[in-house]
Amino acid sequence: MKKAFLPIFAVLLLLLSACGNANNAANTGAGNAAGGNAAPANNAASNGASNADPTAGNAAANNAASSDAPASGTITYQSQSGPVEVPANPQRVIVLSSYAGDLISLGVHIVGADSWSMKNPRFADALKDAKEVSDEDLEKIIELNPDLIIGLDNVKNLDKLKEIAPTVVYTYGKVDYLTQHLEIGKAVNKEKEAQAWVDDFKTRAAETGKEIKAKIGENATVSVIESFDKQLYVYGNNWGRGTEVLYQAMGLKMPQKVIDSALKPGYFALSAEVLPQYAGDYVILSKFGDADGSFQDTATYKNIPAVKNGRVFEVNADAFYFNDADTLDYQLDFFKKSFLGQ
Repeated sequence: MKKAFLPIFAVLLLLLSACGNANNAANTGAGNAAGGNAAPANNAASNGASNADPTAGNAAANNAASSDAPASGTITYQSQSGPVEVPANPQRVIVLSSYAGDLISLGVHIVGADSWSMKNPRFADALKDAKEVSDEDLEKIIELNPDLIIGLDNVKNLDKLKEIAPTVVYTYGKVDYLTQHLEIGKAVNKEKEAQAWVDDFKTRAAETGKEIKAKIGENATVSVIESFDKQLYVYGNNWGRGTEVLYQAMGLKMPQKVIDSALKPGYFALSAEVLPQYAGDYVILSKFGDADGSFQDTATYKNIPAVKNGRVFEVNADAFYFNDADTLDYQLDFFKKSFLGQ
């Protein structure tokens, strides 16, 4: 579709409208960052829960996107919902979920992204020309003339999105966070680049984890705690905020109380009064700018050993939120500097 042909544009809008309410009901399970779900406890890195084993491999993969495919034309991507004809060299991608950083890492041009990605300060340069869109902004999406749309399988208007451009959706947590990057790579015909990043990241993370454990001790524990609005949360090993890097890639330990409460569900809401029970020897404190931080002024918080020993590392939640490739690199660098002073 070319924007210059207004009659065609108008006809397409009528066709979209005529789709009725066939697929307007969004899946209300596991949150959706593209829909602006505010509570971080409902957003696994903005998007739902995952108990995937990082060694589980290509549970939803075995895709046929060949690394030898031509730079133009189309390829067939074997998505979790079936084969999808996608551009071999996508130039105008819209991402309706927390995968913007994966596309940025792979050098893919993004013309539209969800609100959570757009407010990530680390993505500002890469998304400076992109427009904020949601799965309900059909007219805006049409105007952006995408050649590929990537999102979650609970996006609204999925059938209408498919009429605008080839659309690939994923179930958050169906595969582990590294396999997810590989899937994104296959969908944009950059599987070799994605695999190279995964191999390099695993090596760098393992080496850094070994150095950190040598410094802080094999049995030292780390907690990831977030202040969002007026609520505190502690996280398991697969909910963004650096949890995949700390616990899966580097093999650091979490306190037993966190294992009992947060490991399986992915997160656990707690009050400031019981925070000391969940604080490890080291604490990663993820904070949103508008969150209530008054708990840090209390004697309860100040008497936590990690606080008294200067072992609390604060991070900007907007920049630390996801578990995409670009953010994982940032998180790994942050941990290396915080724990090792490098």
